[in-house]
Order: sequence, then C-alpha cells, then structure tokens
Amino acid sequence: MVAAAEGARGLPPVHLWTPTHCGEIDIRIRRDGVWLHEGSPIGREALVRLFSTVLRKDPDGFHLVTPVEKLRIVVEDAPFVAVRVDRQDGALVFLTNVGDRVAAGTDHPLRVVADPRTGEPAPYVHVRAGLDARLSRQVFYELVEMAEARETPSGPRLAVASGGAWFDLGAAGTA
Repeated sequence: MVAAAEGARGLPPVHLWTPTHCGEIDIRIRRDGVWLHEGSPIGREALVRLFSTVLRKDPDGFHLVTPVEKLRIVVEDAPFVAVRVDRQDGALVFLTNVGDRVAAGTDHPLRVVADPRTGEPAPYVHVRAGLDARLSRQVFYELVEMAEARETPSGPRLAVASGGAWFDLGAAGTA
C-alpha cells in the first residue's frame, strides 16, 4: 500500500521541484502534531493538510516547497502523528493526523528509538520521502498489545509483523 492522503487525488511531486531557498516562515510543527503560525495554532484543518502535502525534508531541514518557492519551517520531532492503527490483510495500517494512510512494511518501516536519558520509547513509522509520523501513546499501546515475544541473541524482544516484515518494539517487559 502506498502512502496517500485519504480522499485526495495524490501528492504533488515535491521531490521534482528545485526552487531557490526563499528564507524562513514562522511555522512550527510541535511534537504533538499541532501546526503553529507565528505562535498560534493553525485552526483550519484543510490548510494544515495542504501544507503537509508540500512538506519536504532536505539535508538542511524541513521546508514547504512549491515549484517557485522554498521556505524553511521548524519541526520539533516528526512532522506527523499516527493517531490510529488497524490490522488489514496482514498489514498494520496507520492513519496520521493529516490524513495520510500508510501500511507498515519494508517501504514504510516502524522503528523505536529509546531516549538515552530516560529509556522512554519513541516509536515512528515512515510515511514518505524522509517524513515520519510519531505514534501517539494510544497507538503504541495498541501495538504492544498486538506484539509477540521473540527470542533473540540479546534476550526476549517484543515485535509486530506487518507487510511481511517484523518490527522490534523493545525488550519484552520494558516496551
């Protein structure tokens, strides 16, 4: 399954656009997925969805791009939040806060990064072109409930299967 905006005709070809960097725009995507403009939440859901379709991650950061403009924005963690997960035909299908649906698999891997100080897990699913969605706490708890304990050389681990691949969630008893 290819990542696509729910109900949309498709995503613009931002990977083909090579506009000149125009500067920065005061847009910030908070860790909780809220988009801010000049410090205030963008209240129009349709506008956030539109911006999300022209978001691109380049080596120098995140940008909103059009064929003629490239504006840097700030992303605190991941640009999207996975707010729902469903099991469909052997795949875990995630819905993001901006309407993208993505099936975890080899093209859209799940990964869990442990905070080096606290050990707290930070789970992500790859959505498209270097853009990830952080799994909401509820969605991660659902994955842990679906997980199976698997024996590995480093001890028992929790993992989930999706799209023919297995994804490690963490040590059994700590995820």
